[in-house]
Amino acid sequence: MSKPSHNRVHLNYEDDGEGQPVLLLHPVGLDLTWWRQLTEALLPHFRVLRVDLRGHGQSPIFSASSRMEDFATDVHALLRELDLGSAHVVGQSFGGMVAQVLALDFPQDVRSLVLSGTHCTASADQREAFAARAVAAERGGMEAVAQSTIERWFTQRAMGSDLVEHARQRLLTDAVDGWASAWRAIAGFDALPRLPEISVPALVTTGDADVAAPPESSQKIAETISSATLRIMEGAPHMAPYERPDLFIPLVESFLKSVARV
Repeated sequence: MSKPSHNRVHLNYEDDGEGQPVLLLHPVGLDLTWWRQLTEALLPHFRVLRVDLRGHGQSPIFSASSRMEDFATDVHALLRELDLGSAHVVGQSFGGMVAQVLALDFPQDVRSLVLSGTHCTASADQREAFAARAVAAERGGMEAVAQSTIERWFTQRAMGSDLVEHARQRLLTDAVDGWASAWRAIAGFDALPRLPEISVPALVTTGDADVAAPPESSQKIAETISSATLRIMEGAPHMAPYERPDLFIPLVESFLKSVARV
């Protein structure tokens, strides 16, 4: 277990429904409101907990030097406060990294995992690029990173859509320190050596049009977690849950029902 964080942030959250709990963890730069469609699909069968990770949405940031362990510790503390026991955890991109650390450092919190469009480690060049995204925002504001982020997240055919414009406005109104803190945590993230410790059922999913976390990243995770199943969505980009909910939601719903037996 990693050294526990003493920098705990009290997270903003929404908690709805009844049944086995499902925890939804959003990507960097977004917030809990981006899970509305999946929440609506799951509520007939599950209790759904959505959170704003530290420095995002309505959750405060403790410091600009947060580690991935800090983000996971915030979530663990909230689960304990709500007395939820263990949850099925769905993480997209950055949220998937937080989910991995939660499963490793607090295994009692996790019944199953959905890791979507995410990494478990990075090369030296990738780490440098991730850290540079923090610096770019600190120097030029969120305007300096919004367009390049949009281009990594969505397909060309989605450009100009209401979805993409909504994402752009969310990014432009983000706090720079929250963005920078998350990217520095991503730059330092390396769960690969410990992934074999995870034994809960896991669905690892990505789109074959994902340029931010290409299918090879998901394949590495699925090969390292012995209980994992890999599913690649045809034509789906990095933000598959939002651009292609028609592919993502049935996949996740089917997996969760199978592991929860509902």
